[in-house]
Amino acid sequence: MAGRYNRTNYSSYLNDEPMPDATSEKEQGNEYFKQKKFAEAVECYSRSIALSPTAVAFANRAMAYLKLRRFEEAENDCTEALNLDDRYVKAYSRRITARKGLGKLKEAMDDAEFAVSVDANNPELRKQYSEIKALLMEKMAKRSSVQAKHTISEFDKAGDRKNITSHAPSDPQKDSFMEVDLPGRAAAGIRELSGGVSKGGSGVSLKDNNMQQSRDAKQKPGPEISVQELASRAASRYISSTVKSVKTPKTAYDFEVSWRAISDDLTQQIQLLKSIRPERLPEIFKDALSSAFLIDIVKCTASIFRDDAVLAVSILENLAKVSRFDLIIMCLSPMHKSGMFELCCPF
Repeated sequence: MAGRYNRTNYSSYLNDEPMPDATSEKEQGNEYFKQKKFAEAVECYSRSIALSPTAVAFANRAMAYLKLRRFEEAENDCTEALNLDDRYVKAYSRRITARKGLGKLKEAMDDAEFAVSVDANNPELRKQYSEIKALLMEKMAKRSSVQAKHTISEFDKAGDRKNITSHAPSDPQKDSFMEVDLPGRAAAGIRELSGGVSKGGSGVSLKDNNMQQSRDAKQKPGPEISVQELASRAASRYISSTVKSVKTPKTAYDFEVSWRAISDDLTQQIQLLKSIRPERLPEIFKDALSSAFLIDIVKCTASIFRDDAVLAVSILENLAKVSRFDLIIMCLSPMHKSGMFELCCPF
């Protein structure tokens, strides 16, 4: 009797204590987060994810990691959240913060641009976008400034070489070679010196020219290109270097980042579009296809039609299956509708 009684009580005890579930663990994590117990919150969110992984749970744990300044774990959790829901704006916002903490400004900028395109009226996203853009431009400006200073230093070293200021080249071919490597003033001095020797009685003495060259060499020439222009060139080189490593996009975000990077290269855009199986387009874009990208894709598809009509038609047929496609077409301006009609005429 005693044994049965104990077993009954134990069974009743188990029934009275609810088993933990993903939702309750997540809610407990939220409570810990409010109390600023971030380590405990991480543990609760981890149990919630183990029971049932969701985008919200991953994004919440990422936020707790950010508070603990564990930026790499936060970035990874945001990526997991976006793999489950590629339109989850909070995950983008938190990954921007994580990547900023890791110094990944280019990747943070990609996130910010896409997130703003998804939710243009979100003040927090717009603030992050402005901050990351300013940091990225500052970084590029510093890099360009260092490059400019290095170039000026090389010019100074070239101007201070004694063999340049004390000997006039006698061979006209050597004259041309020297002019390429020297600063403008030093090269001009050598040309003047060469002319004086060949004419003999020109009134320009070797000593006077040497002294003039020495004075010119000591004057540091200022950079002819502005820091802003150098930064712009550095940005262009950086973007062009990323084009070579474009991968087949798996989400609308991946597509937009890759497409923006090759926006001025139709050949690259065609290759990117060809890398995607047409039947996967509805899965990739879901409800994230914008009118601007629709127009761009149709333009690109018109170019594909010349070489592969079957593929071009298949792309258009599957684009029409993307969520909200009819609404996008309805919202196009008359000018864009007319342009779309003209582009689709070959089909």
